Amino acid sequence: MNLLDKIFAFFSGRKELKQPELAKYAEELTIYEASDKPLEVEEIYSIWDYLQFIENTQAAHIKDVIGFDEWVSMDEIRRRVLELFGINYKNEKSLYAYVKTLTDVGLLETINVGGKRKWRKRALLIKIKRLEVKKKLEETLKN
Repeated sequence: MNLLDKIFAFFSGRKELKQPELAKYAEELTIYEASDKPLEVEEIYSIWDYLQFIENTQAAHIKDVIGFDEWVSMDEIRRRVLELFGINYKNEKSLYAYVKTLTDVGLLETINVGGKRKWRKRALLIKIKRLEVKKKLEETLKN
């Protein structure tokens, strides 16, 4: 039993780790992939990467000018659309319907600050876990 195991045993309340427990503990803590165990791979995707809006529409403009980190007011949204796309809407209130729909669907979040409403994108992430078996993968590649 090395010094690290004795310290761990002392702080965890156990007096001493027996040899079978020590082997099991070391197996769980290994950072190397075991050849017979499946490897669990975790993939994270953002919903925003997969949403497709029709180009040059108000919804696409809103998606492009609103970010994740800052709250943006309607005046700032219009200013950014004008700056990025060179488009000035005739009816300034027409963007509200699109912003409200995106908020109702859960893609945008809203806050009321000082009598003005502000929006930002919600970070919607999808976490996919899959088991990757190394042996099966090698067999399929050989065939």
